[in-house]
Amino acid sequence: MALFARDRDVVPAAGMPVSGLAREEIMMGERERSMSQPATPGGIDAFLGKGTRVTGKLVFEGTGRIEGQVEGEISAQDTLIVGAGALVKASIVGTIVIIEGRVTGDVTAQKRLEIRAPGKLFGNIATPSLVIHEGVVFEGQCAMGGPEAMRTEKDRKITLIPKDDRPGDGVQHKVHSEIAK
Repeated sequence: MALFARDRDVVPAAGMPVSGLAREEIMMGERERSMSQPATPGGIDAFLGKGTRVTGKLVFEGTGRIEGQVEGEISAQDTLIVGAGALVKASIVGTIVIIEGRVTGDVTAQKRLEIRAPGKLFGNIATPSLVIHEGVVFEGQCAMGGPEAMRTEKDRKITLIPKDDRPGDGVQHKVHSEIAK
């Protein structure tokens, strides 16, 4: 299996003799791939297969799929799929992020984040659209507003209004807060 390849399996050309067992394995591989991968117009542009180990910063310009181990930072301009066999310890920033494996680190998805079973995510999330399937483990905080919403409580500046300056209509008023810039 190639480290960066468009097609993961080699399919024999038409007319090439294939034994019954090999034909069955090819069909099973095709069926598994079609079930586990979302329909993407251009397919997978980059693939890190099972058994690969990368440490550092990864940048995907197209659709990428990870099945191996990654530690560091991941940036994806398009869709990033963390496969069921993947082990990722990294901060992830992408347009669309789909997690089926284990991720430890913060995830920011500009359009959508989907966590599919048996996925596990241990970290904070920032995304405008979140889908969590049944059977998933998620431990962390979620901000539904993109990267600016990922700020922590210590980043917030709270302005208290003195009791004497509050309107005297007997109604409780909310404390004004703003995000420190």
